Amino acid sequence: MSSATRVLVLNSGSSSVKYQLLDMRDEARLAAGLVERIGEQTSRLKHSPLARGGESREWSGPIADHDAALKAVATELAKDGLGLDSPELVAIGHRVVHGGKHFTAPTVIDERVLAEIERLIPVAPLHNPANLTGIRTARHLRPDLPQVAVFDTAFHTTMPEAAARYAIDVRTADEHRVRRYGFHGTSHAYVSRATAKLLGKAPEEVNVIVLHLGNGASASAVERGRCVDTSMGLTPLEGLVMGTRSGDVDPAVIFHLARVGGMSIDEIDTLLNKKSGLIGLCGDNDMREIRRRIDEGDQEAKLAFDIYIHRLKKYIGAYYAVLGTVDAVAFTAGVGENAAPVRAAAVAGLGALGLAVDDELNAVLGDEPRLISPAHAPVAVAVVPTDEELEIATQTYALVGKGN
Repeated sequence: MSSATRVLVLNSGSSSVKYQLLDMRDEARLAAGLVERIGEQTSRLKHSPLARGGESREWSGPIADHDAALKAVATELAKDGLGLDSPELVAIGHRVVHGGKHFTAPTVIDERVLAEIERLIPVAPLHNPANLTGIRTARHLRPDLPQVAVFDTAFHTTMPEAAARYAIDVRTADEHRVRRYGFHGTSHAYVSRATAKLLGKAPEEVNVIVLHLGNGASASAVERGRCVDTSMGLTPLEGLVMGTRSGDVDPAVIFHLARVGGMSIDEIDTLLNKKSGLIGLCGDNDMREIRRRIDEGDQEAKLAFDIYIHRLKKYIGAYYAVLGTVDAVAFTAGVGENAAPVRAAAVAGLGALGLAVDDELNAVLGDEPRLISPAHAPVAVAVVPTDEELEIATQTYALVGKGN
C-alpha cells in the first residue's frame, strides 16, 4: 500500500482554474491558488503556499490555454516542493458540475466517463466543457495518476421521482433529459454532515434544511443524510433569488417576452441568468452594498432584499413540509456565512416552526460552525462554513487513496 496521501483538487472554469492541494492524513491545506483570464494577454496566477509559512505570489502575463495554466500551476507548486511529479500525490479530484442522473458518486475518470460528461454538455453548456478541458489537460500531464470526477449533481440523485420530475409529457422529458438535477451538491453534502456533527449526532439521525447562499443560491431538504429535494432544477436557474439569476418565474414569462417583447431566446437566456436576481432588481448583487443602501434609506435596495427574503422563507417552509420534522436549518456560503441580517430576516416570524435566532449569537463573526439559535430552541439554526474543496478531496481519497 502506498503512503501517498496528497490530493490536488481542480475546479476548471471557462477561463479560470482554481486549485487546492491537501494532505488527507490530517486534511491540511498545503497550497491553494487561482489562474484567471486564461487566453488573454492579462492572465493572472495567484498562488499561496499555506502549510509552509510562505508568502503568496502573483504572476501576470499571457497564459494561452488550460494546458499552459496547469503547467504554470505545476511550476508554482514545484517551487514549494509540492510539484505534480511528487510521489506523495495520490490523485487529482475534479469538480464537474453536471453528472446527470447516472453519476451518483465520485467516479474514476476513463474514456467512458469523459464521453458521458461530454454528452451532458447540452444541459450544462457553460460548465461541462470547461470541466472537460481541465480533466483532459490534467490527464495529459499525469496520465499515470488516478483522476476522479466529483459531480455537483451527485448528492441530489437520491431525490424521489416525485421531487425530480417536472409535470410535463414523460416521453418528451425522457427524450431530452428534462428533470430536476440540482447543483451545489458537494456543498450541501458537506454542510449537512457538518451540521449533524455540530449537533453531536450522526447524519442518519437528523433532518436538515441547508441554505447555500452565495452569488448562486440553492436550498436542499436533507432527510437522514439523503437529499430528498433541492431548489435548483434542470439548470442552476431555478429556485431562490440569486445575485444575477431570477430563480423561479412563470415559464410563460419567456413566451411573453418573445411574443410581446420581441426578444430572442438568447436574449431571454441572458436576461434571466445574468441580468436578473438582485442585480436586476436594484443594480447590485453584493449583499453588503445592498445592506449599506438600505441603511441609507434606499427603497429600491430594500425591495430587492425583501423579494430575496420572501423567496427564501417560502423554501424554508416548503422543505419543512417535505421533511415533516426538522432538526436544524444551516446557513452557508458567502452570504449565508457572513450576512447576519439575511439570517435574521429569513427566520423572522417562523417561531411557530421552532425557528429563531439569538441576536447576539447571530452577530458573531467566525470561521467555525456555530449555533445562532437561542438555547433549548426546538430547531437549531446554524452557520456552517462550506468547504467544497475538502469535500472533493475527501471523496477522491476515499475512492482511490487508501487502496493505492
